[in-house]
Amino acid sequence: MIEKDVFHIRLNNIEIQAERLIDSCLRTRPIAIISSSHHNGSIVCLSDEAKDEGLVLGMKVSVARKISNRTQLLPYNYSLYERIHYHAYRSISSYTPIVEPEGISEFFLDMNGMQSIINDIQDTGIAIINCIRDKIGISGIVGISTNKLVSRIITSVISDSIYKVDSGSEAQFLSSLSPLVLPIVKEEHVNRILKFLLVDHIGQIQSMTSQPDHFRIFFGNYAPILDNESRGYDSSIVRPLKRKDHILEQVVLKRDTNDIGLLHGMVRYLSDKIAFQLRKRRQLANKVRLEIHYTDGYRMQRLGSLKRTDDVSVMDVCQSLFDGANKRRNCVRVILIDIWEFRPCINQIDLFSIKDKRMILLSNAVDEIRQKYGIDSLQNFNVLQALNM
Repeated sequence: MIEKDVFHIRLNNIEIQAERLIDSCLRTRPIAIISSSHHNGSIVCLSDEAKDEGLVLGMKVSVARKISNRTQLLPYNYSLYERIHYHAYRSISSYTPIVEPEGISEFFLDMNGMQSIINDIQDTGIAIINCIRDKIGISGIVGISTNKLVSRIITSVISDSIYKVDSGSEAQFLSSLSPLVLPIVKEEHVNRILKFLLVDHIGQIQSMTSQPDHFRIFFGNYAPILDNESRGYDSSIVRPLKRKDHILEQVVLKRDTNDIGLLHGMVRYLSDKIAFQLRKRRQLANKVRLEIHYTDGYRMQRLGSLKRTDDVSVMDVCQSLFDGANKRRNCVRVILIDIWEFRPCINQIDLFSIKDKRMILLSNAVDEIRQKYGIDSLQNFNVLQALNM
């Protein structure tokens, strides 16, 4: 009989890990990721150092600023986290073709049949998290069981880098845990009844199922689901999802600044990299988003589209988006450009436009040099000044 194994990989605090990956100055500093820079915004992710400062998840931004002025409040950089998630997904996919992403920091892997071709399934789990750490610098943990439900519960309650629950041991593993780890307990009716009955571990629910009539009276239509989940039974399968294709370029300034000349240089640096990649793909982008992250946690953005791929045209669009978004006097910390919704690009030169022809030929000549010596081999003075500020 083929051994059935489902992996659940959890990249804990991926937002914090991603921010520290791109800015080494944050590695020991208290960090809080916020949903909005408005005073009614809330904290959605915290570093351990920020918890020591007295901050908690869900706390309002206005309160957090009063409690700790040492904590760096960072806007939720979805584009960055999605990109990290994408690279983790690619690393994981080299081990199995059936990977189901769950949110920004979780993955289910269908590893059925792998036991027959490898000596120890746990060795594969260790190899996967080591691969993610080595390639993108993000750490994670792995839970292994026969289904998605138990695998996910493992990574939510066990801090070990890898842990396996053998087939037939699911109920025993769950018995000592809080009922809150079961998805069905999030239903208000189920939660209320369990509190009324003073149920504080799943083993009590398992005992209650021995009297099915009484169990059904208490939980109604939820009774069969609660019964199955309390015993660790889950018949859902791992379903791979279709992912969106993005090109993301981002820079964290070495020194926070509001010098418009330096900031335009950084925008030029990012737009050149975007244009170079578009020409390699021979594609245009219907959607381009430029984001500005300020040092006080605020974020501004503008949307546009790219209709040409030469350096000057892409730079003009990106600088226009930057000027439209940059309406504050505060210093800038991060500039990000994200493009998606690609379509084929046909470089048909206008016979009556000498300028268009020059721009395309110049970009193609620059590409030949960059392909040979690297993307950073050719830069104008403004870009070099911004990079070395």
